[in-house]
Amino acid sequence: MSHLSRRWLIFSSVVVLGALVLSPAMAATIPYSPDAFSAAKASGKPFILDFFADWCTTCAAQHRVLDKLRAKNPAYDAIPFVQVDWDAEEHGPLVRAMHVPRRSTLIVLKGDKELGRIIAETSEDKIAALLKLAL
Repeated sequence: MSHLSRRWLIFSSVVVLGALVLSPAMAATIPYSPDAFSAAKASGKPFILDFFADWCTTCAAQHRVLDKLRAKNPAYDAIPFVQVDWDAEEHGPLVRAMHVPRRSTLIVLKGDKELGRIIAETSEDKIAALLKLAL
């Protein structure tokens, strides 16, 4: 790895970690990359992996519920979301390692520990219960 590549990797990791740690006032939505995922785990704070597809109606319903819950409880805005594009990652190592069966899967993690997950669930009560695990 060249000196410039190493510097870029360090810089991008610091930017992602800064977004996770320094933006408690609004939900950090971070596009998935291996570096972003590593930074989220290393932060020591709970975060949510959001496996979604733009065309997925269940994903859209989940996001509407998430928006509604954030409007009701601003504390949820402190939870970082790492958004995993299902179309790009469906056969990737993260999906295999996390045993994600489909898009519209939300997983709460703290480091390497899974705190909870829902699959294809759009119930406001169940999504709120998942968010509470991440507070």
